[in-house]
Amino acid sequence: MELKILSAKKFNVNLKCTIHASGKLGFTEATSNTLKLSENSGVKFAQDKEGGLYLINSQSLDEDSFKVNKAGAYYYVNAKVLFDQLGYDYRNYNIIFDMVNVPELENNHYKLNERKKLRKK
Repeated sequence: MELKILSAKKFNVNLKCTIHASGKLGFTEATSNTLKLSENSGVKFAQDKEGGLYLINSQSLDEDSFKVNKAGAYYYVNAKVLFDQLGYDYRNYNIIFDMVNVPELENNHYKLNERKKLRKK
């Protein structure tokens, strides 16, 4: 029997991003490092038939990409219009996405699993 080691270093970083009250999607420092985000990179969004949201990390920009920006040590994309159109209520809720790599697609594709809680007033 052949066993494949599931390395802890591959699973110890919890990738996540958060929709800020401004509609910008912010990335944690660990996520930014893992995705190798820079001000020259971009991200794309996709949906499956069930409406599940995916983020596609790209080291280059094209007409379908949202440009990655930097504020201090943190990276973000301005996706307010997209989130408005998709119906995310980020003004009343903290919306956090746990990012799960989807190896069946490619290394740079991540399923965004939503968690939300009411914002404190």
